[in-house]
Amino acid sequence: MSVEAMVQGMIDTLNEALGDAAKHDRGNSAAGTRVRKAMQATKNSAQDVRKQVQADKNA
Repeated sequence: MSVEAMVQGMIDTLNEALGDAAKHDRGNSAAGTRVRKAMQATKNSAQDVRKQVQADKNA
């Protein structure tokens, strides 16, 4: 998978989380759980991007 595709996937995940973030701000605690899940997925994706870039640099 290309780094560009990985970053685009992160952007898509964050854009999807925007709706839940708005719901959370209005007091919906279940939406907060979904936001936390999206943030964890983004964190893991960011780490994967870092690893891929490092591997490409060292290749």
